[in-house]
Order: sequence, then structure tokens, then C-alpha cells
Amino acid sequence: MTYGRKLTLLLITIMILISYIPQKTAAFGSVSAHSAVLIEQQTGRILYEKDAHTKRRIASITKIMTAILAVESGKMDEMVTVSSRAYGTEGSSLYLQEHEKIKLEDLVYGLMLRSGNDAAVAIAEHVGGSLEGFVVLMNQKAAEIGMNNTEFANPHGLDDHENHYSTAYDMAVLTKYAMNNDEFKIIFGTKVHRAPNPNEKWDRVWKNKNKLLTGLYRYSTGGKTGYTKRAKRTLVSTASKDGLDLIAVTINAGDDWNDHMNLFNSAFKEYQLVKIIEKGKLKKIKDSYYQNKLYINRDLMYPMTEQEKQRIEIDIKLLNPKENEWNKPEDVPNVVGTLLVKQGDSKISKLPIYFDHANNEKGNENWWGIFKKIFFITMGVKKDG
Repeated sequence: MTYGRKLTLLLITIMILISYIPQKTAAFGSVSAHSAVLIEQQTGRILYEKDAHTKRRIASITKIMTAILAVESGKMDEMVTVSSRAYGTEGSSLYLQEHEKIKLEDLVYGLMLRSGNDAAVAIAEHVGGSLEGFVVLMNQKAAEIGMNNTEFANPHGLDDHENHYSTAYDMAVLTKYAMNNDEFKIIFGTKVHRAPNPNEKWDRVWKNKNKLLTGLYRYSTGGKTGYTKRAKRTLVSTASKDGLDLIAVTINAGDDWNDHMNLFNSAFKEYQLVKIIEKGKLKKIKDSYYQNKLYINRDLMYPMTEQEKQRIEIDIKLLNPKENEWNKPEDVPNVVGTLLVKQGDSKISKLPIYFDHANNEKGNENWWGIFKKIFFITMGVKKDG
């Protein structure tokens, strides 16, 4: 075989191999983390993933679950008495004093900004009745929101249990859920928090350990760091630009700050949040029975590249009025069909289509009703009698 022919075969082989590289991965470059995922916050669409469903130790990003349970407890204004168990917790600490009283809200800020393990135990005991009771709540919430490959054994993420693990994807699911809570969102994005110190004349001042938020990345909106000897560096962070809200998770990463910035920058460059369908009346309905009577009750937004925009397909399926023998508009159910949005072979979303009963009532008002209104107005009868 000649050199020229060998070279040609080599080039063909390389081109074939390149064609099998997924577009999603190729656009984002290399990531140092053993496991990573990037999702769009509103829809949960995965924009990048690397070994995202492998169970791993997660260190202090565990505290995202601890924080959201505390916020949802409705006890944020209550005072917490620090137990000896909380006081004696190892690792990163707020240096709480045994038997001191501190507001639960301040504990959550200390938990998230300074990663206080003592705060985690104090929160768990107050919200869950005991540390063990709180762990039950953690796992119940994980199951409820779809963290299918997660088990919690403590509220802080220390390596004191073998059955404490999650995945990059599950932690993104948790963060997406938590970011829908306005109070959590504020705490997650706080750079500095000041809390009273019962034993000193000065306040405690906690600065967030997340360098992306405190100056490294201009589009950062929050995050939680983590590290143990067994889990290595873990990081969950959020970022927003031009209406696109992102969540990145890395586990066991040698260069997590740059991992997150590169993921965010690539997504902001490639994707934008597109309004595929606008809430309100559906136009261009051919069925005369349904014309100007159908609507959807929310906008459908979805992150897409420029190429993906060209491949959107919308399929509308409606119940047949003749088969259902609806003689009057009031016989028609609220939901009369579905609107399926597809991108090539992939289903993006499925929305219910509603029948507009209110407009039909207005539109079908009979002449007797109109005559009565005119009669009462003529006779001078006011609305309130």
C-alpha cells in the first residue's frame, strides 16, 4: 500500500471517529471532574454530562438538602439551642458554643456560606427532632423530588457513613428544586452574612467560600462548595445571563472553578432560552367547533441552539366533538387535547389544551339577557339595588 493511500485511509478513519462524538459533549471541551452535569434551571434540560449518574461521595454539597429542609420547615425565626453533639462535630465549623441560643435562619446562613458542620447538626436536631429523624426527612425529600440514586446518612456530608452518596445529576435535581424557593435562593446567593455573637461584643461575620460568587465569575448567582479526603472537591453552582439560568455540578474535580466557568461560558455561547409557545388562544385551529375556543395556560420556554430552532415540530391532538356528542358548550370538559412539541425524534414537552368556557358564556349570551339589562338600566335600577 502506498504512503498516499495509507494517509487517505487514516484521514477517513479520523473523520468517521469524529462523526461519532456527541455534539453536546464536543461543544464543551474537557472537564477535570470525575462526574459532572450542566442543566438549564427552568426546564431541567441536560446541556452537558459526564458520568453524571455514578454514585459518589458528595461532601458538603449535602448541605443543600439540609438548608432547603430548614427553610421549608417554617421555623426560620425560632431560636435553636446548640447541643453537645452539635458542638462536638468535627471539620469545618462556625465555632458555636455548647448551650448557646442562635436563630435557625442564622444557622442556615452559616451552614451555606461557611459550611459549618456544627450548624448542620444543630439544624438537624431542631428541625427533625434528632439527627437521625432529620436524615429520614432528607431521604423522604430525595425520593419525592426524583433523586433516584441518592442516600443520605447525615446532614453535613462528612465521611462517617458508607451509605452516604449521590450523583452529579441528582444534586442538580435537588438544586433545581431548591432554587424555586425564594428564601433559599437569597441565601444561596449571599456573599456575606452578619449574625449576633452571644459571647462577644462583636457580631459574627461569615463570607461565602464560593469564589465564583465572591468575585471570580461575573454571572455567578450562588453555590455550595465541598471537600473531604474521600470525596475530594465537590461543587454546585448557579449562573444567569440573558434570561438563561444554569446549574452546574462537579464531583471529584481537580479544577472545579474553571470547570464551572467553562461549562457556563460554553452554554451561554451556544444556547438561548426560546419561547416556543406563548400562553393564550391557539390560532389556526381548522376544526370549526374549536375555532377561537382553545388555549394553553403557560408559555413554553426551552433552551436551544440556533440549529435546533429549525427542527421544532408541533403536533396538536384534540378530542372529537361528534364522537363525544357535546350538545352544549357546558358539556365540554376543561381539557380537550394535547399539544406535543418535538425536536426531531426527541419529545420536548406535552401541554394540555383547554376549552375556553368563559368566552363561550359571554359569546352565547341570549337576547333575553341583553333585553333585561337594557330594561333595568332604563328603569334606573342600580347595580347594588
